[in-house]
Amino acid sequence: MTSEWFPIFLREMILFRRRLLRLGYLFSAMVVPIIYLVAFGLGLGTRVQMAGTDYLSYLIPGLVAMSAMNNSYTWVASNMNLNRVYFKTFQVFVQAPIHSSSIMVGEVLAGMVKGLFASVLIIVVGLLASSRFSLSPLFAGTLLLTCFLFASLGVITGMLAKSHEDTATYSNFFIMPMAFFSGTFFPVHTMPAVIKGIIYILPLTHANIVIRKEALDSEGFLSLLILVGYALCFFIYGSWLIKKYSE
Repeated sequence: MTSEWFPIFLREMILFRRRLLRLGYLFSAMVVPIIYLVAFGLGLGTRVQMAGTDYLSYLIPGLVAMSAMNNSYTWVASNMNLNRVYFKTFQVFVQAPIHSSSIMVGEVLAGMVKGLFASVLIIVVGLLASSRFSLSPLFAGTLLLTCFLFASLGVITGMLAKSHEDTATYSNFFIMPMAFFSGTFFPVHTMPAVIKGIIYILPLTHANIVIRKEALDSEGFLSLLILVGYALCFFIYGSWLIKKYSE
C-alpha cells in the first residue's frame, strides 16, 4: 500500500496542472472568496468589531477555511462521480491490484492539494489586506486537517451520487449551508439556541473555531478532537465504499 496510492495521486496532479495552465481556473478558485472579502471585509473594514478584532481580520481565517472546504470537496466529489458514472475510468482502479485504502489516499491527497492551493491564494490576499492577520502552526495544522476531512467527504459523495446532478444536490444541502452558517461570516454564538445546536454539529464550525485560535485552549482542543473524529470516520467510510464497490 505504501506506493500504490502514488499513481492515482500523480494522475490527478497531471490533470490539475493542465487546469492551472488555463487562466480562468486560477480566477475561478479565487473569485467567490475575494468577492466576500471585498464586499464584507473591506466594505465593513475597521468600522465593525467582531470577536474582539476588526471584521476584516475576523473574516479572513473563515474565508480560508471555507475555500479549503469548497475546493477540497468539490474537486474530489465531481471528479470521482464523473470518472465512475460517465468516463468509467474509476472501474480501472477498482479492477487493478490496488488496495481500496490506496485509492482513497491518492484521491484525498489530490483533493488536499487543490484545497490548499485555493486557500494559499486567499492567505496571500489576506496578508496583504490586513496587518493583524498572521499564520501559526495551529492555523496550518487546522488547514491541513480541514482539507483532509472535506476531501474524504468528497470521496463519499462521489461514490454515493448516482449522477453528476446529484453531486450538486449534495453540495446545495450540505456544503453551501456550512459556508454561510458555520462561523465564516459571524460568530455562531449569536445565532438562536435551536439553530446553534445544529450548527455545532457541522465540521466547518469547528474548523472555524480552531483556525481562529492563537493558542489551543479547552474550546479549541474539543473542536480539534471533533475534527479528527469526523476526518477518521469520513476516511474509513470512504475506503469502505470503494472496497464494496461492485457497479
